[in-house]
Order: sequence, then C-alpha cells, then structure tokens
Amino acid sequence: MSKETERQRWQRNFAELLQELRVAQTGVQILFAFLLTLPFSNAFARTTDFQRDAYLVALLTAAGATAMIISPVAFHRALFRQGRKPELVRFAHLMATGGLALMLISMVSAVLLITDFVLGQPIALVLSALTGMWFLTFWVILPFARRNWGEGDIADEDDDPQVLPGG
Repeated sequence: MSKETERQRWQRNFAELLQELRVAQTGVQILFAFLLTLPFSNAFARTTDFQRDAYLVALLTAAGATAMIISPVAFHRALFRQGRKPELVRFAHLMATGGLALMLISMVSAVLLITDFVLGQPIALVLSALTGMWFLTFWVILPFARRNWGEGDIADEDDDPQVLPGG
C-alpha cells in the first residue's frame, strides 16, 4: 500500500471534515427550524421576559451555528480549483469548532426555555446546567482527555498538527 501524498491527505481531510459537518448541519437546522416556529404557537404569548431572552439566545446562536457550519461550502466554492485545500481545511476546522460551540449554547438555551416554561426556573436552571455539562463532557472533555489513546498504534495522519491547527 503506497503512502498518500500531501495533496491526497488534504483532500481526505477535507472529505472527512465535510462528513462531520453534514451530521452537525442536520442537527442545527432541525433545532433552528423548531425555534423559528415557536413564536407562532399560542403558548408563546404566555412566556416571561426571561423565557423570551432565552429564546432569543437560542435562536440567534442556532442561526450563527448554521452559518458557521455551512460556511465551508461557500468557502470551497470561492476557492474551487485554486489549489488551496490546506487553507480550506484550516478554515473549515475553525468554522466547525465555532459552529459546535454556538450549537451547544443554542441547545442549552432551548432546554432552558422549555424547562422554564414547563417546570419553573429553579429546576430549569439545574437541568440546563446539567445539559451543558453533558454536552461539554462528550464534545470537549472526553475527546481532549483521550487524544493520546493508542499512542503506540500506527499513527493516524489526522492527528498531524500540520493538518488541523490545534489538532
């Protein structure tokens, strides 16, 4: 089996990153669509100022996450066939990271809004904090704590710091 060239590695990294973004994009678009419909429900008129603030945070961060997660596609269109795949992969990595951060805020804000509406603020704050910790555990703590698993195994070029900054 021949070793991949640097160009092939960048192409593979970009393809893998796009696959990851497809998963995140679906989730954030469903959340965003749900949030767009909320003000048109009859119950929305009964929301408190706090709930409306939580709604606005959830809505705006979902919009921001959507923009960031989809932006690598637009960037790719702008750089198409210019031989700038490394720049594209670095940009897409930053946008995916930022988009996931905004999606986390949006999801926790949506949980806060709904639990506050249904259960009351004290319980909503606890459940929202637990939700945030749950996401941070699986999206940040575990991945970074386990980055060196299998260090003695065959090196995966995805872990090459030249491929993805901060990687």
